[in-house]
Amino acid sequence: MGFAAGILTFVLAGAVSAQHRISLSGDVQAKVSYCKDCHGVSAQGFNGYYPIPRLAGQQPEYIENQLRAFTEHRRTNNIMFNVAHSLSPAMINALTAHFASLNPPPIGGAPRQLVATGRKIFEDGMPEVNIAACAACHGPEATGSGVIPRLAGQLYPYMIKTLSNWGRERGQNPTIPDTAAIMSPVAHSLNKSQIEAVAAYVSTLRPPRGTPNTVQ
Repeated sequence: MGFAAGILTFVLAGAVSAQHRISLSGDVQAKVSYCKDCHGVSAQGFNGYYPIPRLAGQQPEYIENQLRAFTEHRRTNNIMFNVAHSLSPAMINALTAHFASLNPPPIGGAPRQLVATGRKIFEDGMPEVNIAACAACHGPEATGSGVIPRLAGQLYPYMIKTLSNWGRERGQNPTIPDTAAIMSPVAHSLNKSQIEAVAAYVSTLRPPRGTPNTVQ
Protein backbone atom coordinates (compact mmCIF):
# COMPACT_ATOMS: atom_id res chain seq x y z
CA MET A 1 0.00 0.00 0.00
CA GLY A 2 1.41 3.37 -1.02
CA PHE A 3 1.72 6.34 1.31
CA ALA A 4 -1.23 8.20 -0.26
CA ALA A 5 -3.43 5.13 -0.12
CA GLY A 6 -2.49 4.61 3.52
CA ILE A 7 -3.42 8.19 4.40
CA LEU A 8 -6.75 7.82 2.58
CA THR A 9 -7.51 4.61 4.48
CA PHE A 10 -6.69 6.33 7.78
CA VAL A 11 -8.91 9.31 6.97
CA LEU A 12 -11.80 7.10 5.88
CA ALA A 13 -11.48 4.97 9.00
CA GLY A 14 -11.56 8.10 11.14
CA ALA A 15 -14.64 9.33 9.31
CA VAL A 16 -16.40 6.00 9.83
CA SER A 17 -15.47 6.04 13.52
CA ALA A 18 -16.78 9.59 13.93
CA GLN A 19 -19.98 8.66 12.10
CA HIS A 20 -20.37 5.67 14.45
CA ARG A 21 -20.02 7.95 17.49
CA ILE A 22 -22.61 10.34 16.08
CA SER A 23 -24.95 7.45 15.36
CA LEU A 24 -24.46 5.97 18.82
CA SER A 25 -25.11 9.34 20.44
CA GLY A 26 -28.33 9.66 18.46
CA ASP A 27 -29.31 6.12 19.39
CA VAL A 28 -28.63 6.85 23.07
CA GLN A 29 -30.82 9.95 22.99
CA ALA A 30 -33.60 7.96 21.34
CA LYS A 31 -33.32 5.25 24.01
CA VAL A 32 -33.29 7.85 26.81
CA SER A 33 -36.49 9.33 25.39
CA TYR A 34 -37.99 5.85 25.35
CA CYS A 35 -37.03 5.30 29.00
CA LYS A 36 -38.74 8.58 29.93
CA ASP A 37 -42.09 7.11 28.92
CA CYS A 38 -42.02 4.94 32.05
CA HIS A 39 -39.31 6.28 34.36
CA GLY A 40 -40.29 9.92 34.01
CA VAL A 41 -38.61 13.11 32.98
CA SER A 42 -35.02 13.22 34.29
CA ALA A 43 -35.54 9.56 35.34
CA GLN A 44 -37.05 10.66 38.66
CA GLY A 45 -39.54 7.78 38.60
CA PHE A 46 -43.28 7.64 38.07
CA ASN A 47 -45.72 7.49 40.96
CA GLY A 48 -48.74 5.88 39.29
CA TYR A 49 -50.90 2.82 39.88
CA TYR A 50 -47.73 0.79 39.41
CA PRO A 51 -44.83 2.81 40.87
CA ILE A 52 -41.86 2.84 38.50
CA PRO A 53 -38.45 3.37 40.09
CA ARG A 54 -36.19 6.37 39.99
CA LEU A 55 -33.02 5.73 37.95
CA ALA A 56 -31.53 9.20 38.40
CA GLY A 57 -28.26 9.08 40.33
CA GLN A 58 -28.34 5.30 40.44
CA GLN A 59 -25.12 3.30 40.54
CA PRO A 60 -24.21 2.24 36.96
CA GLU A 61 -23.06 -1.20 38.08
CA TYR A 62 -26.33 -1.76 39.89
CA ILE A 63 -28.43 -0.87 36.82
CA GLU A 64 -26.28 -3.13 34.64
CA ASN A 65 -26.70 -5.99 37.09
CA GLN A 66 -30.46 -5.52 37.19
CA LEU A 67 -30.71 -5.45 33.40
CA ARG A 68 -28.92 -8.81 33.40
CA ALA A 69 -31.31 -10.00 36.10
CA PHE A 70 -34.24 -9.38 33.75
CA THR A 71 -32.63 -11.23 30.85
CA GLU A 72 -31.55 -14.10 33.12
CA HIS A 73 -35.03 -14.28 34.70
CA ARG A 74 -33.67 -13.49 38.13
CA ARG A 75 -36.30 -10.76 38.01
CA THR A 76 -39.52 -11.34 36.12
CA ASN A 77 -40.96 -8.46 34.12
CA ASN A 78 -41.90 -8.99 30.48
CA ILE A 79 -41.52 -5.33 29.54
CA MET A 80 -38.08 -4.99 31.08
CA PHE A 81 -37.00 -8.35 29.66
CA ASN A 82 -37.71 -7.06 26.16
CA VAL A 83 -35.94 -3.75 26.88
CA ALA A 84 -32.86 -5.32 28.48
CA HIS A 85 -32.60 -8.07 25.87
CA SER A 86 -32.25 -5.51 23.08
CA LEU A 87 -29.46 -3.40 24.63
CA SER A 88 -25.85 -3.75 23.51
CA PRO A 89 -23.02 -3.44 26.07
CA ALA A 90 -22.11 -0.03 24.60
CA MET A 91 -25.70 1.18 24.94
CA ILE A 92 -25.91 -0.07 28.52
CA ASN A 93 -22.70 1.80 29.39
CA ALA A 94 -24.01 4.98 27.81
CA LEU A 95 -27.41 4.77 29.50
CA THR A 96 -26.07 3.95 32.95
CA ALA A 97 -23.60 6.85 32.73
CA HIS A 98 -26.42 9.17 31.68
CA PHE A 99 -28.71 8.14 34.54
CA ALA A 100 -25.88 8.37 37.08
CA SER A 101 -25.29 11.99 36.08
CA LEU A 102 -28.85 13.08 36.91
CA ASN A 103 -30.01 14.37 40.29
CA PRO A 104 -33.55 15.80 40.12
CA PRO A 105 -35.39 16.43 43.41
CA PRO A 106 -37.33 13.53 44.91
CA ILE A 107 -40.99 13.27 43.95
CA GLY A 108 -41.97 13.20 47.62
CA GLY A 109 -45.36 12.25 48.99
CA ALA A 110 -44.26 10.09 51.94
CA PRO A 111 -45.88 10.64 55.34
CA ARG A 112 -43.61 13.08 57.14
CA GLN A 113 -44.42 11.60 60.55
CA LEU A 114 -42.61 8.38 59.58
CA VAL A 115 -39.33 10.00 58.57
CA ALA A 116 -37.74 10.22 62.03
CA THR A 117 -38.36 6.54 62.77
CA GLY A 118 -37.10 5.58 59.31
CA ARG A 119 -33.95 7.60 59.81
CA LYS A 120 -33.18 5.82 63.10
CA ILE A 121 -33.61 2.39 61.49
CA PHE A 122 -31.52 3.45 58.49
CA GLU A 123 -28.68 4.86 60.57
CA ASP A 124 -28.68 2.57 63.62
CA GLY A 125 -30.51 -0.58 62.57
CA MET A 126 -32.38 -2.58 65.19
CA PRO A 127 -29.78 -4.48 67.22
CA GLU A 128 -32.46 -5.98 69.46
CA VAL A 129 -33.74 -8.04 66.52
CA ASN A 130 -30.38 -8.41 64.77
CA ILE A 131 -31.11 -5.99 61.91
CA ALA A 132 -28.05 -4.06 60.74
CA ALA A 133 -28.14 -0.37 59.86
CA CYS A 134 -29.09 0.24 56.23
CA ALA A 135 -26.29 2.81 56.10
CA ALA A 136 -23.72 0.06 56.64
CA CYS A 137 -24.20 -1.08 53.04
CA HIS A 138 -26.03 1.76 51.29
CA GLY A 139 -23.86 4.52 52.75
CA PRO A 140 -24.71 7.38 55.13
CA GLU A 141 -26.25 9.38 52.28
CA ALA A 142 -27.98 6.29 50.82
CA THR A 143 -26.04 6.71 47.59
CA GLY A 144 -25.07 3.05 47.27
CA SER A 145 -21.86 1.65 45.79
CA GLY A 146 -21.28 -0.69 42.85
CA VAL A 147 -24.02 -3.34 42.81
CA ILE A 148 -25.49 -1.88 46.03
CA PRO A 149 -28.20 0.54 44.89
CA ARG A 150 -28.76 4.17 45.68
CA LEU A 151 -31.91 4.50 47.78
CA ALA A 152 -31.84 8.29 48.15
CA GLY A 153 -34.87 9.85 46.51
CA GLN A 154 -36.40 6.52 45.53
CA LEU A 155 -40.20 6.56 45.32
CA TYR A 156 -41.94 5.86 48.61
CA PRO A 157 -44.49 3.36 47.19
CA TYR A 158 -41.84 1.64 45.10
CA MET A 159 -39.64 1.09 48.15
CA ILE A 160 -42.59 -0.37 50.06
CA LYS A 161 -43.52 -2.68 47.19
CA THR A 162 -39.95 -3.85 46.68
CA LEU A 163 -39.17 -4.57 50.34
CA SER A 164 -42.55 -6.19 50.96
CA ASN A 165 -42.22 -8.51 47.96
CA TRP A 166 -38.47 -9.11 48.00
CA GLY A 167 -38.58 -12.89 47.92
CA ARG A 168 -41.18 -12.89 45.14
CA GLU A 169 -39.43 -10.34 42.91
CA ARG A 170 -35.69 -10.90 43.33
CA GLY A 171 -33.47 -13.95 42.98
CA GLN A 172 -36.05 -15.88 40.96
CA ASN A 173 -33.60 -18.06 39.05
CA PRO A 174 -32.07 -20.50 41.57
CA THR A 175 -29.49 -21.68 39.03
CA ILE A 176 -27.82 -18.25 38.92
CA PRO A 177 -26.33 -16.69 42.09
CA ASP A 178 -27.94 -13.34 42.83
CA THR A 179 -26.73 -10.49 45.04
CA ALA A 180 -30.37 -10.09 46.11
CA ALA A 181 -29.73 -12.91 48.57
CA ILE A 182 -27.72 -10.49 50.72
CA MET A 183 -30.81 -8.36 51.30
CA SER A 184 -33.31 -11.18 51.83
CA PRO A 185 -32.85 -11.60 55.62
CA VAL A 186 -33.27 -7.85 56.19
CA ALA A 187 -36.34 -7.52 53.98
CA HIS A 188 -37.97 -10.52 55.62
CA SER A 189 -37.22 -9.23 59.12
CA LEU A 190 -38.83 -5.82 58.68
CA ASN A 191 -42.52 -5.53 59.47
CA LYS A 192 -44.95 -3.36 57.53
CA SER A 193 -44.61 -0.26 59.70
CA GLN A 194 -40.80 -0.48 59.69
CA ILE A 195 -40.72 -0.84 55.91
CA GLU A 196 -42.96 2.19 55.55
CA ALA A 197 -40.75 4.23 57.89
CA VAL A 198 -37.49 3.37 56.07
CA ALA A 199 -39.16 4.03 52.71
CA ALA A 200 -40.40 7.41 53.93
CA TYR A 201 -36.95 8.44 55.11
CA VAL A 202 -34.91 7.47 52.05
CA SER A 203 -37.53 8.97 49.72
CA THR A 204 -36.74 12.42 51.14
CA LEU A 205 -32.98 12.28 50.57
CA ARG A 206 -31.22 14.17 47.81
CA PRO A 207 -27.43 14.06 48.26
CA PRO A 208 -25.41 16.48 46.10
CA ARG A 209 -24.46 15.04 42.72
CA GLY A 210 -21.26 13.06 42.95
CA THR A 211 -21.50 12.50 46.72
CA PRO A 212 -19.14 9.57 47.42
CA ASN A 213 -20.18 6.55 49.40
CA THR A 214 -17.92 6.36 52.46
CA VAL A 215 -18.68 2.74 53.32
CA GLN A 216 -15.43 0.93 54.04
